[in-house]
Amino acid sequence: MEGPVISISRFSQAPIPTHNGNLTVVVYREEGRRTEEREHVAIVAGELDALRSAEPVLARVHSECWTGETLGSLKCDCREQLNSSLAAIEAAGRGVVVYLRQEGRGIGLGNKIKAYALQNEGADTVEANEQLGFAADLRSYEIAAAILRDLGIASVALMTNNPDKCAGLEKAGIQVASRVPHWGGPNEHNRDYLAVKKTKLGHHA
Repeated sequence: MEGPVISISRFSQAPIPTHNGNLTVVVYREEGRRTEEREHVAIVAGELDALRSAEPVLARVHSECWTGETLGSLKCDCREQLNSSLAAIEAAGRGVVVYLRQEGRGIGLGNKIKAYALQNEGADTVEANEQLGFAADLRSYEIAAAILRDLGIASVALMTNNPDKCAGLEKAGIQVASRVPHWGGPNEHNRDYLAVKKTKLGHHA
């Protein structure tokens, strides 16, 4: 039995000066899946009206990573990917980063830390999720597609290495006109993580 239809509404927006220039933050509230509302964010470079064009918009769909982005964990490349995507849309003068609240490939922060504990015992990222009873990746991109449509975007040049992300957006009605390779920097703590993305999750090199 399918759950209730997920919907979003634009809740607030404002320009914010950042290290990557002046960006507009648009907050969306998700309704329908849970009793509580989740807030997702579109971070926009350039004028909002400029996104409404037949030309593909430079975009990234980025999932929340508290451990990497706030704590500065070296176990992933999420912080580098977020920072470089923000810099890229600012440099282009037009673009969007859709920031989704789906921590740990969709399993949540608490389960992500459980997965980290299993990784410390020798499991890789996919094996850890499976040992906890989850699929390797539970993320969905329907919300991202809804946000892009609300912004007037029908076609994107997507900054990603993840073929499932491209397929998810296409299935939800957003054309992925091109894929822009988007890796963060490797280090001694995340080399195995990056390798598993390629070998087990099919991410492009």
